[in-house]
Amino acid sequence: MINNLNERQIQLLLHMRNNAHVSFSILYSQIKRVYSVSEITLKRDISELVKLGYLKLNGKARTTTYDITSYGLMNTPINSMEYVSKDPDERGGYSKYNFSLLSQINFEIFSFEEIDSFNRQSIQYTERQKIATQTIRNKELERFIIEFSWKSSAIEGNTYNLLDTEKLIKEKINAEGKSVYETTMILNHKKTFDYILKNNFNKITTQTIIQIHELLTQDMSIVRGIRKSLVGITSSTYTPLHNEFQIKEALEDLCNAIEKQTDIRSKALLAIIGISYIQPFEDGNKRTARMIGNLLLVKNNLPPLSYRSTPVEEYRASVLSFYELNSLVPFKKIFTEQYNFSANNYTVK
Repeated sequence: MINNLNERQIQLLLHMRNNAHVSFSILYSQIKRVYSVSEITLKRDISELVKLGYLKLNGKARTTTYDITSYGLMNTPINSMEYVSKDPDERGGYSKYNFSLLSQINFEIFSFEEIDSFNRQSIQYTERQKIATQTIRNKELERFIIEFSWKSSAIEGNTYNLLDTEKLIKEKINAEGKSVYETTMILNHKKTFDYILKNNFNKITTQTIIQIHELLTQDMSIVRGIRKSLVGITSSTYTPLHNEFQIKEALEDLCNAIEKQTDIRSKALLAIIGISYIQPFEDGNKRTARMIGNLLLVKNNLPPLSYRSTPVEEYRASVLSFYELNSLVPFKKIFTEQYNFSANNYTVK
């Protein structure tokens, strides 16, 4: 069992992604090609998925049809590394932006049990802050910024290693053989995180996202503001929105969805994956997403994420899985692991 779903139920949800208003008879005829399953068993599976909120029932009796919900899309378990190992054209994922996904989120991203686990980790984090001297806090903050700047940049293909990143940030020594672009990317992470620490933010707005993007991409020859042209995603058939007004509308949907979440961890994760999904800028989208997520965490005295122990390929695979399947499960795993890692390894205040 994965997330309390059996393999047959997971396959049913995956099948539903590319189908709307499907009747039971059609579902049964299609699913039995993959699984040897009786009508009674499949009806039981569907009823359970409706009860749990993964599927929505439409109509009555003979006119009954089913649709997968935003909750169902985002909570279907996916093996992201296995999924992206296939050629993009063979994966069968979504190739276009799902307009209804963010606007229809009416559930907390993390469950009560997950939030309770986060809170236990946060208590330990807060206790360490209380006993740490100002000198220790300053050193810990510097260490976090170095490790976050390094790993966030590495996810984007930056070839600075951790030691060279430390020299750059602490001693202003550029690594030999590295481009000005890579060096600037690292330094912009530090500058932007420093800015976050010194300023207040009431909530995440489109303007906040644009502002953080401008700081992160300063002096990198990246066009500022919402993009007006098409961008492609490497190793994916997914194509983000390219209409400026639709991108702005998608960002508004995201900001509204973030605001509706009651737990800060849920807000942070939704911001990270949502900005990455919308791709509102010509470049620097995922960097901006990670920084916005940390803004939400650190401003609420919660451990920010450095991603230090996250394999780059796993990170990329989890994001691609969201682009193409809208499944948040792989990235939730990364977020949870890194939150616990940060709670036990940093003292940032």
